[in-house]
Amino acid sequence: MDSAPFVSPYTPNTEADRRRMLDAIGVKSADELFHDIPAEHRDPDLNLPAPKSEMELTAYARVFAGMNAIPGDYACFLGAGSYRHHIPAIVRQIAGRSEYMTSYTPYQPEVSQGTLQTEYEFQTLCSQLTGMEVANAGMYDGSTSLAEGALMAARVTRRDRIAVLDTVSPRFVEVLHTYTRSQGIAVDIVSREDPKLAEGTAALLVQSPNFFGYMEDGDRYSDLAHSNGALLVVYVDPMSLGMFRPPGDYDADIVAAEGQALGVPPTFGGPYVGIFACKEKYIRQMPGRIVGKTVDTRGRTAYVLTLQTREQHIRRERATSNICTSVALIALMATVYMAAHGKRGMRHIAESCYHKSHYAASLIEKLPRYSVPLDGTFFQEFVVECPLPPAEVNERLLERGIIGGLDVSEQHRNGMLICVTEVNSREEIEGLANALGEIGASA
Repeated sequence: MDSAPFVSPYTPNTEADRRRMLDAIGVKSADELFHDIPAEHRDPDLNLPAPKSEMELTAYARVFAGMNAIPGDYACFLGAGSYRHHIPAIVRQIAGRSEYMTSYTPYQPEVSQGTLQTEYEFQTLCSQLTGMEVANAGMYDGSTSLAEGALMAARVTRRDRIAVLDTVSPRFVEVLHTYTRSQGIAVDIVSREDPKLAEGTAALLVQSPNFFGYMEDGDRYSDLAHSNGALLVVYVDPMSLGMFRPPGDYDADIVAAEGQALGVPPTFGGPYVGIFACKEKYIRQMPGRIVGKTVDTRGRTAYVLTLQTREQHIRRERATSNICTSVALIALMATVYMAAHGKRGMRHIAESCYHKSHYAASLIEKLPRYSVPLDGTFFQEFVVECPLPPAEVNERLLERGIIGGLDVSEQHRNGMLICVTEVNSREEIEGLANALGEIGASA
């Protein structure tokens, strides 16, 4: 690490500024800041390639972009948390307007009424969709929304254990561990078939549809949680709520969801928007922001940031979350999507996903050496037991222009999680079944 003056157009500190900072913390040089790091690791050879011009770099990037198997060129049956749905042109048209492209946290409500109203409408639609009393203006994504729900339940109940059903996505459980580890909160994985809650459990976390695509019995788990003094935290696929009961109907306390399905393309994993809703009595423990509707001094409708329980606005020890990034632009896309479709449109899409996925399952189940091993009602995803390891099956499918499902062999022997949505045509579904049949016959 060179302690000579560092010149950068992005770092306005002068050498005199740097000297004062070093003196204030009691070190002689920048090198001394890193003396605990072995010298051989302080300035490693990164083996970076020679620099390229903008034109060369663009061409270089195109080569790698061309290696991606892009849905549209392929029939795609991959879901597991990020889903392909048809996005009406109005979503991009509205979200692309200049007034929204730079939307961020509206700290100055008098000049941010449009953005505030959009977030207010997002909250309203999320409340209606989930059947809950209140919703916030959005979280980072679905997984962190669920983890924040667990922390909120611990604050509400003043307990320090979280029970997680074993059908919750393993990725969500990993995020949950990250959030709870430093909080001294224990995480217990409990059996779906015979769940038992330990003493001091703050919440039972349930995913419905679960990681394998199947609907859970909300009433059963609601009774279990509440009879043990715990809260019920439910993670849902918002698209499924077009036809299945919302969590509010079976007395869920906190609801989390990933809003990506609502008008946002998969885009290789983000940015997305987390949905977060709860009972009104817990509103002051809710993370993030809540936009409220009021009137100004002239009696005109006005929107304001009503609740901001994060450490940048209140005393740190009273903050409920440190979420900082605004997801207003992504929330806008979800808002336009829901408003454009309405109740009937959302139900139509959900029913299309349901029927197409069941048609696919019926074809695959008839194939020799394949089976659909799980019982129950599924929405748009289901597990297929393959005659070969799913990784090998997926390689052969890709050769046929098909992106297969997620490998869930860790949970089910040779298991592949297949996803079918309204964008998959009958020809694609039958093509998948035929390809699987050929692969199975040659195994």
